[in-house]
Amino acid sequence: MRNLKLTDFKADETIVLNKIQTHINIEASEQKKEKELQKIRQKLSKLQDVMYAHNKYGVLICLQGMDTAGKDSLIREVFKEINARGVVVHSFKTPNSTELEHDYLWRHYLALPEKGKFSVFNRTHYENVLVTRVHPEYILNERNPKINSVDDITPEFWENRFESINNFEKHITSNGIIVLKFYLHLSKEEQRQRLLRRLETEKHNWKFSPGDLMERDLWDNYQNCYEEAINKTSKTHAPWYIIPADNKETSRYLVARVILEELQKYTDIKEPELEQEVQDNIKMYHDKLASEQ
Repeated sequence: MRNLKLTDFKADETIVLNKIQTHINIEASEQKKEKELQKIRQKLSKLQDVMYAHNKYGVLICLQGMDTAGKDSLIREVFKEINARGVVVHSFKTPNSTELEHDYLWRHYLALPEKGKFSVFNRTHYENVLVTRVHPEYILNERNPKINSVDDITPEFWENRFESINNFEKHITSNGIIVLKFYLHLSKEEQRQRLLRRLETEKHNWKFSPGDLMERDLWDNYQNCYEEAINKTSKTHAPWYIIPADNKETSRYLVARVILEELQKYTDIKEPELEQEVQDNIKMYHDKLASEQ
């Protein structure tokens, strides 16, 4: 398997999406990639157990990408070894009536991970500067007192949103939440092939919606919005990773490896030590239990 530097995928400089590859050859068979992914999954599972006992950090994994980028299957394959109580997945769709009674970040605050656990955002708070930017009329549903028509949505409005999102992430990271953000970088041609498979394979027909084609027609708009969002919000405390997504097995392996290697940097995550009194009396506790017949 090719030796990769995962820092190569981190957006720590200004990025131009159409100059970043959507496919990468890591010189490994599909079986080899699955075997390596399994090893990483097991390590993540053990690490989450330790994090739960340590009880000081939570982990927020943010996944963004165009339709068919593979977010759902990535979540299934990367996190399936983790204790079911240790990871919660949130799929953010169009805000409901209750959510629209609050500010646009409110529902995301509610879904943040408890200490010792993972939260996975399948689509994230970034939808508020992506889909709403491509479809600014959606902003009107928020009933913002300063926005009465689409014409009221100025460049300054979006700059304020980027600032709010950066502040949100700065706040939660300073309070023990580790934030890792992944953009699954899919080519337009690969999306076309995946949409065709949805239509041609009966058991996958349910995944297709005519709206998928309408959004596909806005591909360039979305790419521009993703590019700006990533450039304005990839920070040291909450970095973006651009993951080539034309091959699902490769993207799953890369995301899992980034998560593991980033979490392993937190060397203070350790199982708590027993109180000295308990340690001193372990033999007594053992003998008491062993003697019960």
